[in-house]
Amino acid sequence: MNYVSFTTPDGAATWGVALDGRVHDLGPTGANVAGTLKDLVADGRFGTLAEEQVRDAPAFDEADVALLPPITEPGKILCIGVNYVSHQQETGRTNQKAPTVFIRFADSQMGHNAPALMPASTTQYDYEGEMALVIAKDAYRVSADDAWGYVAGYAAYNDFSVRDWQLAATQWTPGKNFPGTGAFGPYLVPAADLGSVDELKLETRVNGEVRQSASVADLYFSIPQIIEYLTAWTKLSAGDVVVTGTPGGVGLFMEPKGFLSPGDVVEVEITRLGTLTNTVALDA
Repeated sequence: MNYVSFTTPDGAATWGVALDGRVHDLGPTGANVAGTLKDLVADGRFGTLAEEQVRDAPAFDEADVALLPPITEPGKILCIGVNYVSHQQETGRTNQKAPTVFIRFADSQMGHNAPALMPASTTQYDYEGEMALVIAKDAYRVSADDAWGYVAGYAAYNDFSVRDWQLAATQWTPGKNFPGTGAFGPYLVPAADLGSVDELKLETRVNGEVRQSASVADLYFSIPQIIEYLTAWTKLSAGDVVVTGTPGGVGLFMEPKGFLSPGDVVEVEITRLGTLTNTVALDA
């Protein structure tokens, strides 16, 4: 099932399931199964709802609601940098000994169809299509062998990056946390519904032009390795988000540069996770 967080036509924040062009409201304004999608994950009920239970809930046309990031208030968002071989090759950062990790703030995120805000101070606004995962339960010192049991589900992500701010120093945090730059969605799909993530393909398009294309199997550090590494030094909780890395093909390393401009439409499509779409708008 495709789980979503959204605002109703009246502007109330809730969550539900997108099914056959309709969004069924299972949150506080509808069937009230749980307060938020994060609560459902924390309760261990994510991915367990029966289709009959979903269809009985009040519903809206999907076109009439505004989709939010599936997890609207994650405690932590940890992002893995340079984690596809193709991206390592274009950056020159090969043979890494440990994952590169940076932090994104929850209030920098936006949902599907929300504008990607390009700061007026930059001409180096870039895309990074990625796959994100959501942690299912408290995770600390988790072994790679046990890691799959800590994944609730997956979604598409676009780690829009302000490159001049990112590369001004060795720490990337400023260039990764401008408002309206962490696109997340449209759907959060239970891990149990997907099978092997190695079968998933990620593709990023700018105005219809394919810029990135890779199999998730091409991750340099696998999902179990990422979870083992992260939980060796920090405690993760249900609803925390891990963004797993971007393939080669980002605008920074194109010749000529492939940076974004206001009006550009950027799509991140991942097999069985849907297409995340955002249009670049100037944040004056």
